[in-house]
Amino acid sequence: MNKALDIAAKALSIVLYPLFIPTYGIVLFCVAYSHHVQPMLPVWPIVAITGTFFLTCLLPITAIWLLMRRGKVQDLYIDNASERTVPYLYAVLGFGFWCYLLIAILHAPLYLNCVAIGATVAIGLIALINRTWKISAHLTGLGGFVGGLMSYYAGVGMFPSLWMLILCLALSLLLMCARLRVNAHTPEQVCAGWLLGIACTFLPYGIISYAV
Repeated sequence: MNKALDIAAKALSIVLYPLFIPTYGIVLFCVAYSHHVQPMLPVWPIVAITGTFFLTCLLPITAIWLLMRRGKVQDLYIDNASERTVPYLYAVLGFGFWCYLLIAILHAPLYLNCVAIGATVAIGLIALINRTWKISAHLTGLGGFVGGLMSYYAGVGMFPSLWMLILCLALSLLLMCARLRVNAHTPEQVCAGWLLGIACTFLPYGIISYAV
């Protein structure tokens, strides 16, 4: 039983790896936007999804892999907090170009741009926090997904569906348990990461829409 739980925890940590979350989010956005608002031209989702995957996933993971080859990082999860600063800087760079792609090239909706900028800020904050405290990047990523979902619903003027809220909450709790199961974090670190992700990806658009 314990072995099965360990395998499940590691599998969930892989599936919900922080650098996969933006790609999941942009795919969901393209599907939801076409369903709730209006159909997209085929080229928009192709460029958005491909660009998101390359800039927010492939580029940072390649940097981590090269650091592993040089012995600067022990593993893909970067469990050692002291090794996280340089990989996070590469991630911030990739996410910064992602923001440029959405804002300047694809002219994405304001709420999506706010989510991208917030996600970039979240990575920068994680890099700073991890110098003294190992906040959970996994939960920050998933919290960012939840915050981005809330921004989308606010942007299109809809209430979130009940099943989506239940799914997000269930995934969040499962990932928290998984990260605790593999002894990667403390309860405080996973909760703080989740709240940081939501704050960074929802508050920017919430503040702007309220001000306007």
